[in-house]
Amino acid sequence: MKTMIAALAGVLLASAAAAQQEPLRIGFLTVRTGPLAAGGRQMEEGINLLLKERGNRLAGRTVEIVFADTAGQPALAKSKTQELVERNRVHAIIGPLATFEALAIDDYILQAKVPLITPTSAAQNDLAQRKQSDYVVHVYGTAAQPMYALGDYAAKKAGCKRLAMIADDFTYGHEGAAGFHRVFEDAGGRVVQKLWPPLNVPDYGSFAGQLKTNVDCVYAGFAGSNPLRFLRTYKEYGLKLPLFGNPTFVDEGILKNMGDEAVGVYSASWYAVDRDSADNKRFVASIQKEYKVTPGFYTAGTYTAGLWLEEALKLVKGRVEDHAAFVRALHDVKLEHGPMGPIRLGEYGKPILNIYIRRVERKGGELVNTTIATYPEVSQFWTYDAREFIAGPQYSRDYPPLKFAEP
Repeated sequence: MKTMIAALAGVLLASAAAAQQEPLRIGFLTVRTGPLAAGGRQMEEGINLLLKERGNRLAGRTVEIVFADTAGQPALAKSKTQELVERNRVHAIIGPLATFEALAIDDYILQAKVPLITPTSAAQNDLAQRKQSDYVVHVYGTAAQPMYALGDYAAKKAGCKRLAMIADDFTYGHEGAAGFHRVFEDAGGRVVQKLWPPLNVPDYGSFAGQLKTNVDCVYAGFAGSNPLRFLRTYKEYGLKLPLFGNPTFVDEGILKNMGDEAVGVYSASWYAVDRDSADNKRFVASIQKEYKVTPGFYTAGTYTAGLWLEEALKLVKGRVEDHAAFVRALHDVKLEHGPMGPIRLGEYGKPILNIYIRRVERKGGELVNTTIATYPEVSQFWTYDAREFIAGPQYSRDYPPLKFAEP
């Protein structure tokens, strides 16, 4: 009997050792084509830098990464996710870039039970609010999270009392605007107008012409190449009201292509390139050396997703084959290092992290985001009661409602 037990133990140890020798397969949902491709390139720079720094190994396992181009299309994101799981048999997936892509693959991820670490998609409603999936881990917060802080800052610090809003007409645009709207009005401000240009609108002229000018400031929520096009139109129409933008409005990835029209723009983000920490300074210097660019949140978020995965792997000693333990470990990570600042998951499994308020300035002939305020430990619920928040209406194009609309 002892001989049989010893033999069985030997077989199990050999199997475990063999599994350890297999590469750790990571699926990566990127965007290489279409209007969001610039963000996809920055995401890849983030993960590639981390893997280069680690000698292409995480927690003792050689990494095999499989990139899949979703083109920023929800249907394609779902089919590419299925390929990664069923053909490439990945142990975990990092991505996708956009909120509407993440929503499109949510049900499949739950069915397939393959962990998804989202580094940039910022869905609030389904992924973060009502459907609590053990298989989805957000490294970044929700679309509304940074906008809570910005709405608070606009009303309490920037003297903005009456405001017009304009944002991309898709999920990310809706939810970011909703978070700003709610907190701004709770702080005493009034939103008097909302405009929703289509994501691929060819020209912003008709929308710029509709913007009210009898307000104190304007909220602008755009992604991809749209911030550049909107700001140029804003300047062409002679509009000079202070602008408050979402994380992607003047992110470093697009700020380098802007001119003086961006100077003075306020924004809020989960990442600040000028954050004064050794980890962030090292990260920024490495990206600049490797890719000759200044990193923004797409790059920092994906690098941080890699750090998160690494810490979870350390907790299970690289044994992703112990699926239940690996999934638990992903939720147990408390990240204290890295470029973004401390991150931990809250009671409902979504991140609590710093939000940085920035203002665009020109320094040394270059446009830069300068951090002017930090809101520590912001959750997806801001200061609201979590249970009431979850039970309440979901953020959307029409919620919060426009109570102070003016003709």
